Amino acid sequence: MVNYESSRIGQIESDLGIGIPFSKGQEKQINNCWHFSTDGNAVDILFCSDQDFRDAMNKIFVVWLSFNVSILAFCLMSTHVHFVLYGEFDECRRFVHEYVRRLSIDMAHKYRTSHKMEGVEISVQKIDTDTYLKTVICYVIRNPYAAGLDFNPWDYPWSSGSLYFRKDTLWTSPLFLSSAGVKELGSMLLKDIQSFLKTKDREFPNARVIGGMVFPGEYVARDLVENIFRTVKSFNYFLFKTKDMDVESRGGEISRLSLPLQELKQHRDEQSMQMFGNASLRGLDTKQRILLAKRLKSMYNSSSKQIVRLCGLVYEEVKDFV
Repeated sequence: MVNYESSRIGQIESDLGIGIPFSKGQEKQINNCWHFSTDGNAVDILFCSDQDFRDAMNKIFVVWLSFNVSILAFCLMSTHVHFVLYGEFDECRRFVHEYVRRLSIDMAHKYRTSHKMEGVEISVQKIDTDTYLKTVICYVIRNPYAAGLDFNPWDYPWSSGSLYFRKDTLWTSPLFLSSAGVKELGSMLLKDIQSFLKTKDREFPNARVIGGMVFPGEYVARDLVENIFRTVKSFNYFLFKTKDMDVESRGGEISRLSLPLQELKQHRDEQSMQMFGNASLRGLDTKQRILLAKRLKSMYNSSSKQIVRLCGLVYEEVKDFV
């Protein structure tokens, strides 16, 4: 289902170094490509069951529909997530922010716990060469293998690793192929789609569903990745030569998932106008400010203290209400 406007194809291929002749000893420059990962030490566990992982996979699809980003690779681990994305930085940042926000809300609702991902930090690395891009993609899909899980990188079910240089009919392990067969979202009623994807969204493109999940090939730009590596031999070379230190030692820019203060102020004023017909805090009483803070808390994965103070309230006085 992944497709690109014809006017954008040339720009995408140029940014990713696709089609540029290989020259031994020279690296291609890469633009608008990023590696995001959440802090694996921030939570004890994110996903407690296979169904949690399936729901989290479907959540990628739901959130991706609202953003102009290309997902080159991803991996969901029990304590953290990785994404390799192509697109404008702010758009990619917003995508990760929204994914983690929705994931946090869903898990808190399901297990009646606090929002585990609230205020979590993410590492953002700019990818600037084709060599490093190939290294990062392989690092991400090698994560389960490197962590000692009993999976080959291409058979871990909660990542994009099983998509590249594979036929659709051989997408991943036989467990998924034999479980529920293949059906399509287009054959389901809207209320059933919303229940299945755990969203109130009302419009969805048709997509294949396999083994209780939207087929990841619907939202992962595997064609771009295969063009980046060019051959399965090159893919396997990077897959098995990449070491964790090749990526982790490079470091990254730590950026809280909380929205920047100025951006959050804008959203506060917009929500205040929508809820009360007044964009100024001065015109709101305490009850209205608390309701506004609760609305912002449900919409954005920013800390309670930041939101409460932004709404002109004293945290210690209202912390039990937000």
